[in-house]
Amino acid sequence: MNLAIDIGNTRTKIAVFQGDSLLHQEIWGELTVEALKLLAYNQKVKKIILSSVSKQSEEVMDFLRSHFSFLELATDTPLPIRIRYKTPQTLGKDRIAAAVGAFHLFPRKNCLVIDAGTCITLDVLSADGEFLGGNISPGIEMRLKAMHHFTARLPLVASASELPADLGDSTENAIRNGGELGALLEVEGFIRHCKKKFRPLRVVFTGGDADFFVKHTKTKIFAHQNLVLIGLNQILQHNAKLSEGF
Repeated sequence: MNLAIDIGNTRTKIAVFQGDSLLHQEIWGELTVEALKLLAYNQKVKKIILSSVSKQSEEVMDFLRSHFSFLELATDTPLPIRIRYKTPQTLGKDRIAAAVGAFHLFPRKNCLVIDAGTCITLDVLSADGEFLGGNISPGIEMRLKAMHHFTARLPLVASASELPADLGDSTENAIRNGGELGALLEVEGFIRHCKKKFRPLRVVFTGGDADFFVKHTKTKIFAHQNLVLIGLNQILQHNAKLSEGF
């Protein structure tokens, strides 16, 4: 059994895999040795991969290194795709893992991978497995909070599943349009731009706000909430094969 751990800005996502099959998934508030022991031993986990936006405690890292075949995703980790990024040392681990996940699910397809979370990342993966780069934009919640934080009078508006009319008829609706409709139009515009350059193009969404874009985007798209975890598992399996001489 393999265990993939994705620690983002707001939550920790855990998934147990047997080969390519995702068998079990959990979302944690934090990563602790006690929780890891319970899950890993119950699921008979042998190999673990960790991707984290922040440094983890020495207790957790020591436990992972001493009890499992452990891999921490880093800049120099061997990958099943090629990175064509001028600053690979600054490339987010979640962006790498999502691209690998798309490469696994859609082999030999041009993919636009959109991770709609705290930030919205839009990355292009070529059909022959080259990560070409992309854009980073504020996520919906960040946009709404920024308008409140950086102004004296604009209220803090919560996002909603339904969009107001195209022209906001109140300050609240105008702010929501700027945050939500603005993000939607930006993403749709980038999709159109990429479709002109990369044909055919598969559009793949993931992230906490993926459902919002899936619901309102007119383009034919594919959504997978576990894209990053699938990519991490593929990276783990790729490195296991390298170490075993396959």
